[in-house]
Amino acid sequence: MAGGSLLALLDDIASVLDDVALMTKMAAKKTSGVLGDDLALNAQQVSGIRAEREIPVVWAVAKGSFLNKLILVPLALLISAFAPWAVTPLLMVGGAFLCFEGFEKLAHTYLHRKHSDSDQHSAPEQEPEDLVAFEKDKIKGAIRTDFILSAEIIAITLGIVAEADFLQQVIVISGIAIVMTIGVYGLVAGIVKLDDVGLYLSGKPSSVLKAIGNGLVNVTPYLMKTLSIVGTAAMFMVGGGILTHGLPPVGHAIERLAAAVGSIPTVGGVLSAVGPTLLNMLFGLVVGAIVLAGVTIISKFKRPKLPS
Repeated sequence: MAGGSLLALLDDIASVLDDVALMTKMAAKKTSGVLGDDLALNAQQVSGIRAEREIPVVWAVAKGSFLNKLILVPLALLISAFAPWAVTPLLMVGGAFLCFEGFEKLAHTYLHRKHSDSDQHSAPEQEPEDLVAFEKDKIKGAIRTDFILSAEIIAITLGIVAEADFLQQVIVISGIAIVMTIGVYGLVAGIVKLDDVGLYLSGKPSSVLKAIGNGLVNVTPYLMKTLSIVGTAAMFMVGGGILTHGLPPVGHAIERLAAAVGSIPTVGGVLSAVGPTLLNMLFGLVVGAIVLAGVTIISKFKRPKLPS
């Protein structure tokens, strides 16, 4: 009797583990797109950081990401249990903020470039205090962005495990949160240190290793620049995608347009495949511009008037 009960218990445990493994695999597959955006966004956050401070900055952001997950996982489970209707509105607020940050970054880059073009003198070297402040701003910005992307990853995972038992939900969501964080920031740390690996290999006597090292040294600056561009575009793609999914009329219009261009000879298949992503990005760009304009107007009204 006791042996039969033990076998039944083990069978139940095995069944639960199989269900958890299946749901985890599905969640990992569905969140892989966000993972790519997360990687690009976080890799570009270390641009402009001194080489010796890159790994400490990545580690600081990774710790912030773990803290984000520590907040988001219980919050997602509570919202799912008591207010499931709130998931989409909260995600849309985060998506709008992501678009705002992306457009603010574009505006800042354009204004900075314009200022640089009009200034013929080289900028003075930053003081150590300025470098520390710059680093802190980078870390804070990266953690804010990570919070929104983490929320989307957890929301996608929550949708997959919505019908599962509470324990299975906890295991799957926590597992995805931990694996995604380690994966993203492990890859980011590897990317930002590619040039150091290249320098190390270029000093080796082997001609093959030296060629690989020189190649890495030459390619890394272009890779970082590309990731910076992709990371900014990802802000609009992810933010715009969240918003269009939360606004059914807009989402359906994008689907209909993508289906319509699919009938175009030769290029129809390609346009149909990339069209929704590009339209989500364009929608995110427009929303980002609107939010930035609104924030700018409100800040001007709130600015205290100086006594004359």
